Amino acid sequence: MASRLRAVLAGSAVGLLAVGCASFPEQPTPAGWSSQVQLTPQAGPTPELPGELPQSPGQGGQAPSSVPPPQGCQDFNPAVIGTCLDRVSGVAPIAVDQSTGSVTALASERTTGRLVRVAKDAEAVQVARFEVDASADGGLTAVLPSPTYAEDQLVYAYVTTATDNRVLRIAPGDVPKPVLTGIPKGASGNRGALAHDASGALLVATGDAGNRALAADPNSLAGKVLRIDSSGGPARGNPTASSRVFASGLSAPTGLCVSPDGARTWLTDVGAGADALHRLEAGKALGTPAWTWPDRPGLAGCAAAADSVWVGLSNKNGLLVLPTNQDGSFSGEPAPMLDGDGGFGRIGAVVGLSDQAALVGTVNKTPGGTPVSSDDRVAVVVKPEGVGGGKD
Repeated sequence: MASRLRAVLAGSAVGLLAVGCASFPEQPTPAGWSSQVQLTPQAGPTPELPGELPQSPGQGGQAPSSVPPPQGCQDFNPAVIGTCLDRVSGVAPIAVDQSTGSVTALASERTTGRLVRVAKDAEAVQVARFEVDASADGGLTAVLPSPTYAEDQLVYAYVTTATDNRVLRIAPGDVPKPVLTGIPKGASGNRGALAHDASGALLVATGDAGNRALAADPNSLAGKVLRIDSSGGPARGNPTASSRVFASGLSAPTGLCVSPDGARTWLTDVGAGADALHRLEAGKALGTPAWTWPDRPGLAGCAAAADSVWVGLSNKNGLLVLPTNQDGSFSGEPAPMLDGDGGFGRIGAVVGLSDQAALVGTVNKTPGGTPVSSDDRVAVVVKPEGVGGGKD
């Protein structure tokens, strides 16, 4: 099992991270990455990593009999790299050891406001903590390394404060700096999602703050996918040069992901009548969804591979893999993954590592979940043969 993890990771070209050069220090938190960041009101690309991933339990519906149950925070599943966390809202790989296939990642906890670094067989290290308003769906809801993380170690976060939703930039040795503030906050629709497009511009999905009219208002930051530069202004090449708006009409976005070739951008959104997966079109409002789920399985994060789109489920167990053709159309029905008794339970965060692998974070401590002693967890999972995969 462990050999498959190394093979899948080692067999891929490195994208966002300069693997082997970049490393998140295995040492105490750097000065300035404080354990308690007080926020007061103010007026990368998915990596492709080296190969063999462990066959994750729950794939095919059964857990390997050789994997014993967790004991406290110790989890014996070789796919697990972080344990005893609280409702993981975002995950972000920051380093990979090519020789072992081991992944180091950041994970955000929505309700506690903690940002932690996790790695296999190591205790989670808190690198920042934000004072957040976690009521409804707000809090610390997304984390994203910069496209040049190996050189600058910058990280972006989406947070809900007492007065607004905002994007922050975090650097070692410095306090978090606001990139974009004043995103409307409401009784619902506060969660945000982050991604980088092929040019390196920052994509920010914002909720409608419980007011559908704001999502249609071109002058409001609510209910939009914003495309911004590092200073928070409109990115070069936007549909309207003077506007940050890339797309509009969102309700409560839970995931944002870009295909490896940069040609397609996908969004998961909890809409008024159903959970939905949308393919975004620059300068346009959300149209007919690419796929809908009226039964509301709780679409969470998403990852876009060359031949599929993966979506996490926060109200049910596991993931769904939607096979795609080269043009982005679907070539089959969504296929369940990690939905068996030996899986990881409810998935709140997903980010792609390669076409066959993804990093996931669980939300089993959400009311209605059934956490094990090591929950909530971060794990590296691999797509089983025969699940997903499109046609030419």
